[in-house]
Amino acid sequence: MCRASPSTSEVVIRDRLPALLALAIPVASGVVWMALAGAPGSYILVNGASLALACLWILVGRGPHTATSRHMLAIALLLVMLTPLAVSPAMPSVTGDAVKRWFPLGALSLHTGMLATPALCVLAARNRALAVPILLAALGAAFLQPDAATGFALCAAAVGLYNATKDWKLGAVAAAGFLASINMALRGELPPQPFVERVVVDAAHPSVFLAAALALALLASFVLILKAIPFDRSKRFALAGLLFGFAMTALMTSYPTPLIGYGAAPILGFGLALGLHRIPKR
Repeated sequence: MCRASPSTSEVVIRDRLPALLALAIPVASGVVWMALAGAPGSYILVNGASLALACLWILVGRGPHTATSRHMLAIALLLVMLTPLAVSPAMPSVTGDAVKRWFPLGALSLHTGMLATPALCVLAARNRALAVPILLAALGAAFLQPDAATGFALCAAAVGLYNATKDWKLGAVAAAGFLASINMALRGELPPQPFVERVVVDAAHPSVFLAAALALALLASFVLILKAIPFDRSKRFALAGLLFGFAMTALMTSYPTPLIGYGAAPILGFGLALGLHRIPKR
């Protein structure tokens, strides 16, 4: 008896399952924690709806397949990062500097760094000639806000790209990004918000095991992105480095915790990036 060959849909799901899991594991873990910790119902709804939308894109999405479309997407994402300078309400940092990092969308405030940089890193990894300009432009947008979490995340993404390509220029970008991010951290720290910042620390107060579970869920996402998603080495290393930078900054100081904390922007941002499949190399 001959075994039937898998259908096209089965092949697509199997191919994209690691990307789905990389997003679903930490977000679902965060939703469970928020429900147990008494978070507002709207937080759970927003994260759940964002996950559903992102997973749908991961299943059906494709990358931009012409140089023009890739350039247009990169420009659009950089403009998204700059929009808070015009539309975001200014929040005073602990040093008194004005902080503008969010795009208001109805009742939501989208963190533009987390929304735009995942796809920007995929585009930078796709085109080595434009990798340095793309990363420097994104760092410049973060510097103006100022947003140390996005700065350190882009620095880590540059380190990931350097490890994949051994291009010394990316090492220089990482060094410049690190120094710029220290300046951003001194100018842009805000008081922590429950369920957004200090997620692992707050979860550890009632249960160390719960905090460990959240940390492991985020680690699982990092490993899946680094090792298993159907992208080439450069894209995997850049995207994993970006997630690592966001997560480590959130652990060290009061910046949003990606994926396991409340916030639509990182879920949609990493979902967008994970759905940019099979960008051709030409």
